[in-house]
Amino acid sequence: MSAVNDTNFNSAVFLLTGIPGQEDVHLWISIPFCFMYLISIVGNSVILFIIKTDPSLHEPMYIFLSMLAITDLALSISTMPTTLGIFLFNSREISLNACFAQLFFIPSLQCIESSMLLLMAFDRFIAIRDPLRYAAILTLPRITKLGLVCVLRGVAVILPLPFLLKRFRYCRANVLSHSYCMHNEVMNMACSDITVNNIYGLFTKLLTMGLDLLLIFFSYLMILKIVLSIAFHSECLKALNTCVSHLCAVLLFYTPAIGLSVLHRFRKGSSPILQIILGYNSMLVPPLMNPIVYSMKSKHLCVRIIRVFMK
Repeated sequence: MSAVNDTNFNSAVFLLTGIPGQEDVHLWISIPFCFMYLISIVGNSVILFIIKTDPSLHEPMYIFLSMLAITDLALSISTMPTTLGIFLFNSREISLNACFAQLFFIPSLQCIESSMLLLMAFDRFIAIRDPLRYAAILTLPRITKLGLVCVLRGVAVILPLPFLLKRFRYCRANVLSHSYCMHNEVMNMACSDITVNNIYGLFTKLLTMGLDLLLIFFSYLMILKIVLSIAFHSECLKALNTCVSHLCAVLLFYTPAIGLSVLHRFRKGSSPILQIILGYNSMLVPPLMNPIVYSMKSKHLCVRIIRVFMK
């Protein structure tokens, strides 16, 4: 289908894009994508199964990890149909309503994941600052309420975006540069004034991921201050070691997401390939790597996983 240039296509479709110039080898490229999605879904499902079935893992740290795994599962599932559809079947068309649904679920889940990473930073801070009262402070009802607040915040902040986009008339080229719908790209294809959308989109980024990252940074400043006050070197290293998995998860999530957001907003002439790579990294790498990182760094969890597969 050719790009629509001068007509209203509110009832028509957008065209998604895989990797430009590599259409002939899309089927081969689909193999690593399939493996990545498979490992993401299996890895996060195994984490959830083990935490649910092992009473010894019903601790705040692992409950937060299970929340993160649920979010990663949902994030993988929200991008998998369109991404694999392009690489396996060259199915590029997506209706406006489906596109609006996707650009609601993806940023909502990213916002929820950002909140979960903030809660996990708070969890590490409490565990290091006040280990004797750790379980008393982070009780199951309190953790449940915190998780619910994170979900409600993600939904409430992102919900206006598809409705703001739905009121526009779209008459520019309908070819998107990713294999899933993004607010910035769809917004720029509208033939109307997008100032409100632009301001609100930036506001959502700052209110969610920007604020969360700032609070995570302050949490680790406090953790570092506490750790440096510990007299014994071995205890200091042990305390820091409990934060390594979380730090890896933070870097894996925020680095490509912030880079992609900056490129879309401030570097209009940036390389499309760089944008595509960052886009896939932000969607695929965190759900893929989080189960691996936490399994490797948590001996308790690693032993349970090995025991399950041995059986």
